[in-house]
Amino acid sequence: MDKTTKKIKVEDTIIHITQHNKEDYISLTDMLKHKESGGLIFKWLSNKNTIEFLGVWEKIYNPNFNYTEFGVIMQEAGVNRFTMSVKQWIERTNAIGIIAKAGRYGGTYAHKDIAFELGTWISPEFKLLVIREFQRLKEIESNQYNLEWNVKRILSKANYHIHTDAIKNYILPQKDYDKEWLIYAEEADLLNVALFKCTAKDWREANPELAKKGMNIRDIASINELAVLSNLETLNAEMISNGLDKADRYKRLREISEYQLLIMNEKDFMKALKKLNDKVHIENQNKLDKR
Repeated sequence: MDKTTKKIKVEDTIIHITQHNKEDYISLTDMLKHKESGGLIFKWLSNKNTIEFLGVWEKIYNPNFNYTEFGVIMQEAGVNRFTMSVKQWIERTNAIGIIAKAGRYGGTYAHKDIAFELGTWISPEFKLLVIREFQRLKEIESNQYNLEWNVKRILSKANYHIHTDAIKNYILPQKDYDKEWLIYAEEADLLNVALFKCTAKDWREANPELAKKGMNIRDIASINELAVLSNLETLNAEMISNGLDKADRYKRLREISEYQLLIMNEKDFMKALKKLNDKVHIENQNKLDKR
């Protein structure tokens, strides 16, 4: 499963969730497996109440929605002969709330607002269960996001240092990066070499199996390294604003990363933050909130 596809389980039904235009889209195809197979999306879309709801959603979120064609569809809806498919709805109205996804985990996906509305049509209980599992997934994702990009806030609130064991089973390439490399280096790799001692490209070449899984050098970093990385990004932006050249910035970034990692790795706190399961960070952060 790629990084943009997640899944939840509701009453033995696996429901996939994908990212589309930075929004969560839930598989309607999977949701309808809970009821029965065949033709249900077609029946749901042909319902006048469904069309009305979709139209309201598109008016709010889609600036390119075809209002004129939607008006025609609303006039057609409600009679026995009226039918509507996903393809027809998208092509006639330029809708964005429902999409067709090809390939593995393919099917009909819809924005979470629309998917929850389908849940009501299946059964109120099923809708509430889908919402509950979706919220659990987002809670886990939000916590992981905070750990990666906002570790400084957690550290300052807990007033401790985080330490995790070094991640094994990967290769960190050993390579010298000369002045010529520095001239053409991108800012992201400037940070990578300062902290991890290698570029993203060199890491991928040294770890082809992990790279095939869509992983990168930052995916295998310890929490300490992610905390330092966040600090380096801020520091680098400040130095760029102050007009420091790349060579001076690189030297300073290396010094800072080595110093901060040394201090943090000498401490030992909250070993429960090791990723034993998806909820371990949430449970331990809740403990911190009560301190």
